[in-house]
Amino acid sequence: MGKPKRERALADNEAKAVMRTIRVSPQKLNLVAALIRGKPVATALADLEFSRKRIAATVKKTLESAIANAENNHDLDVDALIVAEAHVGKSITMKRFRVRGRGRTSRILKPFSHLTIVVREVEEAQEEAA
Repeated sequence: MGKPKRERALADNEAKAVMRTIRVSPQKLNLVAALIRGKPVATALADLEFSRKRIAATVKKTLESAIANAENNHDLDVDALIVAEAHVGKSITMKRFRVRGRGRTSRILKPFSHLTIVVREVEEAQEEAA
C-alpha cells in the first residue's frame, strides 16, 4: 500500500551531496564554495587540495561524495562533470560566554553551516566552448 514514490528533485544528468552541521561560519564557507562554482570537477578538486583555508578539506570531501554519487548511483561520466551549484546555508549557533574584566561577560557565538554541492554532466561541445 504505502505512498507513491517521490519524483526526483534533480535532473537526470545531476547528482548531489549534502554535508550538514559543519563547524564554520557560513560567510567563511561561502568563500571556499565560490572558489569551485562552475568549474570542472578535476579543476575544483585541485583548487581545494592547494587552498590554504581550513575548511577546504571538508568541502573537498563533500565534492568527492557528490562525484561518487554521480558515478555509482546515476551512471554519469566523471570526466564530463562540472560543479553546477555549491550553496551554503545557516545551521545552529552555539552560544557561549567569556569572562571579561570588572566582573562582566561577553557573548561568543559559534556558528555552524550546511553545504550542498550539485554536479552536472555536460556534453563535450559545451565543455570546449567554455
